[in-house]
Amino acid sequence: MSLVVTTPTDREIVLTRTFDAPSWLVFDAYTKPELLIRWYGARGWHLIGCDVDLREGGAYRFTSRGPDGGTMVQSGTFRLVQAPDRLELTELFEDQSYPGETLITHEFARQGERTTVTTTVVYATPAGRDRVLRYPMARGVSEAGDRLVEVLRDLPHHTREDAS
Repeated sequence: MSLVVTTPTDREIVLTRTFDAPSWLVFDAYTKPELLIRWYGARGWHLIGCDVDLREGGAYRFTSRGPDGGTMVQSGTFRLVQAPDRLELTELFEDQSYPGETLITHEFARQGERTTVTTTVVYATPAGRDRVLRYPMARGVSEAGDRLVEVLRDLPHHTREDAS
């Protein structure tokens, strides 16, 4: 399924996509550095630094390198970790072009062996959200999702109990 982007309020962007993998596996792909480095970012962008302290109050820091060699750094704090159903975190870019910290909520809804991820991004101001909408953000998130589809396809879909 392709990415669906909506703007329910003047400060929100909601991104929805379904993956052919169980929720625990998709949750792992969103939170484990060894999986994140395989898919996170638009085509041509790659994580060169990925630190994750996955616990409420824990921090994360991602450093990405783009096709032109430039870098982008984003970081934040995990506010809620409810594996494999929900993840809430803050986000701030080092060279951010819009004001304030962003709140991101990922919901991982199970439908058998498929998972729909609904990501709600709440910006500090309407102007910040509008600025992000002018970027190729939807294209980048869609390309990252395409990369994630490939990673999930290559991972075994055994049950979580079998994974331990």
